[in-house]
Amino acid sequence: MARMTGKERMLTALSGGVPDRVPVAPDFSCMIPCRLTGKPFWDVLLYQNPSIWKAYIDACDKFGTEAWVIYGDLHPQGVSPVTWSSHIEKENGRVKLYGRCHTEAGELTRTETFFPADASTWTEKIIKDLKDDMPKLRCLYSAIQSYSLEQIRELEAEVGDRGIWGVSIATPGLQYWMNYFEGSLEAATFAMLDEPELFGELCRLLEKQQEQLVEICCQEKVESILTGGSGSITLQSPSIWRELCLPAIQKQTKMCRQAGVLSGIHSCGKEKYIVETCARETDLDYINPLEIPPMGDCHLAECRRLAGGKLALMGNLHTTQVMLMGDTDTVRLASLRAIRDAGQDGSFVLSTGDQCGRDTPDENIIEMVRVAEEFGHYPLNMDRICSEIERLERKLENVEPKP
Repeated sequence: MARMTGKERMLTALSGGVPDRVPVAPDFSCMIPCRLTGKPFWDVLLYQNPSIWKAYIDACDKFGTEAWVIYGDLHPQGVSPVTWSSHIEKENGRVKLYGRCHTEAGELTRTETFFPADASTWTEKIIKDLKDDMPKLRCLYSAIQSYSLEQIRELEAEVGDRGIWGVSIATPGLQYWMNYFEGSLEAATFAMLDEPELFGELCRLLEKQQEQLVEICCQEKVESILTGGSGSITLQSPSIWRELCLPAIQKQTKMCRQAGVLSGIHSCGKEKYIVETCARETDLDYINPLEIPPMGDCHLAECRRLAGGKLALMGNLHTTQVMLMGDTDTVRLASLRAIRDAGQDGSFVLSTGDQCGRDTPDENIIEMVRVAEEFGHYPLNMDRICSEIERLERKLENVEPKP
């Protein structure tokens, strides 16, 4: 088989095909790229110097991985006029961005706190009281009337043949609303139970707006969309996920399938239920990060069986025990097991659980690529892979029990 580009390799694997070799795209979408710039993280995440997606592409080049770029932004503007103003303050070694959302119905406020060597976090969230804030939220989640292609065209050109790029799409659910309600998951849950009509309206507004965004992505030939949401089953029950998230995912993935746009789900934590459900009930193309216990509940061989050939899998090396704390032999063994369990017939990208830690050794990421180059070319030599697994298990048996 002729050698593919990173883009061809990722598109083939994630759309259910057999590429020239197993693609490698570990999840280091934030902290490692920021670290590699040598700058305070707020330079990247706040001041865009460089932008996070440029820093990520530089990291892919450094490690030799395929690119999985999820930072596409169409900068949609709603029918109801909404403007933002902000100011920045520095205190106690942190940088705080105070944002103010101006709507026809009043103002909403939020604060994002940035750290010198960690990811940012929302320390003040935008919804303080659902009943009081609902008129403003109707403005914030109004129908899209305009958008810009400038950023995604720049991103598309920069990614080139390195891998795939796309736009992230939201689905209504507690995994989304916990980032918007002051009081986080608890406040969002109480709002769902105490104000079901308003909460239901809010979910419908978001779903409709995001459905329109998918329609725009399909129209503008965006390469891929990433939907779902981190912690979808960890932060809410499967029944709540089915009620709030699944209908949106079904609509979004059907639209993508009809337009030839690749669709994926990212949901860290428990995900086995999503694998089985989406394989049966949606038009989803691929799913990640398929985290192993105790972070999640996924084993690749089982997920492969549950997917039934209808979903490509992307995962799932443990980000702490293997990637952060393990040595290259540990990474090598875990990578080989993952390829053995999920990569035999293609439809697989060797990756990690959610977000490799900032201090993950560079050599551990490079080892994943080395394994794919040595053992990941199709058709796979399973005898050779299993032999190397057995050798490493014997070598590491004093520090790592067999699975």
